[in-house]
Amino acid sequence: MPEQKLTIVPITLHSNTENILTTKSTASSSSSTCTITNALTKAAEYTLNRADGLRAFLNDGRIEIDYNPTENATRPNVIGRKNWLFPISEAGAKENAICLSIVETAKANGVDFYQYLVGLLRDLPNLDIHRNPEVINNYLPWSKTIQAECGK
Repeated sequence: MPEQKLTIVPITLHSNTENILTTKSTASSSSSTCTITNALTKAAEYTLNRADGLRAFLNDGRIEIDYNPTENATRPNVIGRKNWLFPISEAGAKENAICLSIVETAKANGVDFYQYLVGLLRDLPNLDIHRNPEVINNYLPWSKTIQAECGK
């Protein structure tokens, strides 16, 4: 399939657009005409309020037109939140919050969560954290050790 080349056409708003928006509709005709004019005015205002963002999107190919990737990343927690709305106990709710914090912190630091969890479950039971609490710093998702072992 041949490559398609995109052509970016600069947006130019008509100079009278602002005048159109500020002109009040008259009620000389039927009320349905006023409703259509009002809806058209609202649509034009909506477009004008977002014109700078649209220009930036068209001029810079790195800008996303929407934030679907962000929404998709948060969707599992939102769906889960409905399931976790009424925890059986306060302790269960606290444990769930800790688990979700670990998962999201690992993701935010570019760590493969499965590898990270396997490493935690393998190493943490054998550490003497009570006598040497600073050793836990080596197991945080942003530590160089974890980044080297579990980084994506």
